[in-house]
Order: sequence, then C-alpha cells, then structure tokens
Amino acid sequence: MEDFKKLINTDKLPRHIAIIMDGNGRWAKNNGKPRAYGHICGVQSVRTITEAAAELGIEYLTLYAFSTENWNRPEDEVKALMSLLVSTMEQELPTLIKKDIRLTTIGDANRLPVEVREKMQSCIDKTAGNKRMTLNIALSYSSRWEITAMAKKIAELSIQEKISPENVSEDLVSSLMCTADMPDPELLIRTSGEYRISNFLLWQIAYSELYFTDVLWPDFGKDEFYKAIVDYQKRERRFGKTTEQVTK
Repeated sequence: MEDFKKLINTDKLPRHIAIIMDGNGRWAKNNGKPRAYGHICGVQSVRTITEAAAELGIEYLTLYAFSTENWNRPEDEVKALMSLLVSTMEQELPTLIKKDIRLTTIGDANRLPVEVREKMQSCIDKTAGNKRMTLNIALSYSSRWEITAMAKKIAELSIQEKISPENVSEDLVSSLMCTADMPDPELLIRTSGEYRISNFLLWQIAYSELYFTDVLWPDFGKDEFYKAIVDYQKRERRFGKTTEQVTK
C-alpha cells in the first residue's frame, strides 16, 4: 500500500479543509446494524481525521455534521443524533484542550435542543484560547440558510442607513457569513460516492478544489485523508488566470 503521508508537501498544505461526512447510514446497513450505530462509528472517523489534520498542521477543519434538511429525518434518528452530539462533546473536550484545538460551530443554533446548545457553548468557551487548529462543526447549517441570514443583515443595515447599495461588495458579503473569521476552504472532500455539494458552504467554495471518494465516512481513515491532500497538491490552482500567468 502506498504511503500517501510521505508524498505530502508540508510546505503547500491547504490552510482550510472542509468535509461532507457522508455514508454513516449505508455503512450501518451494509454491516447489518441500525443507522444510529453508523453515526456512532462515524464519530471515530471524526476523531481520526481531526487528529491527522492537527498533526499535519492544517489550520482549519470544517465538518458538515448536521444540515438544516436533516431535521426532516425520522424523529428517532434526529433524537439519537442530538444525544450523540452531547455525549461526544463531553467525551472529546479533554482531548481538544490537551491537543490545543479550538472548537467553533456554524449554523442555526436556535433550532438545536437547549441541552445541545449549552454543552456546545461550554466546549466553545473552554477551548477559545487554543491555537493549534480550529475544528469548525457545521451544525443545523445550510448555505441557503446562511445566505438568507446574510441578506437580512444587509437589509437591516440599509434600513438603519448604515450602508447604501453601492457599498455592497464581495468583501462585505464575506464579512457577514458564518466563516468570516477564517479563510475559504482550499479543499472540499465528500465521502460515500455522492457527487453533489448538498447546500454546503456555497459562497466559500467558489474556488475550492473538490475531491470525491466512494469510501463511506466510518471507513475514511488517515490514509484516505492523506490521499485527498496528495491529489489536491497535484492540481493547478489558477483562480481564473491562465497556466502561464500562474507559473510565471
């Protein structure tokens, strides 16, 4: 088996990697287990990839944990996911502190159960001073929700006469997004063989490199993560320019 970690150029790491963690349910079905078991096993992959990213020196890791559309899933599954979130935050907090990892979240927190919000905020507060890496969890999140919220903020600023139409720029829009304090992802990974973005970071991934793999999330380990980074580093990032302009 090829050692992809050795192929990584640590001088050209993406600062921000985003992952659509997909395939827990199918993994569970393939193994004759209930969907909730797949989510439990998916947590181990979160631990593994967070550790791998921090060890490499990735500055920001954003994980798509629960979308606004996921609220439409069966009630029992949603309850199990919320319970898993609370228990995982409690279990992982000491590790986050020990490894100097800051926890942040993006999404519509008002829809989350009170217990989840309180536990989440407690973890955010206790890791706020950590500097090694930011682990950003997208929870009750969707891009359409985020963009709608941004549009409302601009409308409010306009009503308050704090801005005029000519002041609306890309920089202003970016400053009103959930990820305003972090760079856009250079690499977006999606597991499980699906080839879609699923309403995730649509503004931020305008120039992200996309990497799709058939591997289901519970089976997505360090080697698969390193493989994605190696693939990313082989690509030419032109941002609308020609090859000749980029290589000058």
